[in-house]
Amino acid sequence: MSVLDGDYLKADTHWDELLWVWEQTQAPKGCKVEIIDGIVTVTTLAATSHHRIAESIHRRLSGVIPEHWHIFQRLGTAVPARLGLYVPDLVVVPEMPARGHDTFVPAAVARLAVEITSKATARHDRTAKAAGYAEAGVPLYLLVDGLAPGGPTVTLYGEPKEGVYRLLQAGKFGERIRLPAPFGLELDTGSFHGA
Repeated sequence: MSVLDGDYLKADTHWDELLWVWEQTQAPKGCKVEIIDGIVTVTTLAATSHHRIAESIHRRLSGVIPEHWHIFQRLGTAVPARLGLYVPDLVVVPEMPARGHDTFVPAAVARLAVEITSKATARHDRTAKAAGYAEAGVPLYLLVDGLAPGGPTVTLYGEPKEGVYRLLQAGKFGERIRLPAPFGLELDTGSFHGA
């Protein structure tokens, strides 16, 4: 357990130390605090267009997931093996763990993580978080990248193996992306334009 002893933090592990710092970080209202590759980061709240995309995906997922599953926006998901605690834009969790931390869940319980890039998060969403979700065994990772160098894209990753995802499908905004079972959902990304 972590305790502050004068000017020093006593923690059992580096992960415990990072969690303590994460929990103590008082970010301005609307900002999110994450741990990415062992570094506590604070990013500003995303634009309304970002939230419109998240809401659109959330609405579609709500119609296809089992009744006892949950969709959360901004639920902390921990990947201690990568010294990561991410706050995805959307995450689908079948069951909340009976025991554990009260401000985040292990990423391993998630069935789908969705990140929507912003100027502040694009690099991490494309690299560190993709690797972290794969390391945790999250079956599907959907990256909505309105800032991609070649133009806005949506990329679905899956079948994680040894910390690496396989590319399942990629397309430009306006194309359809199919989320496989257990979702069986075809997302029309046309509504992402201008969002």
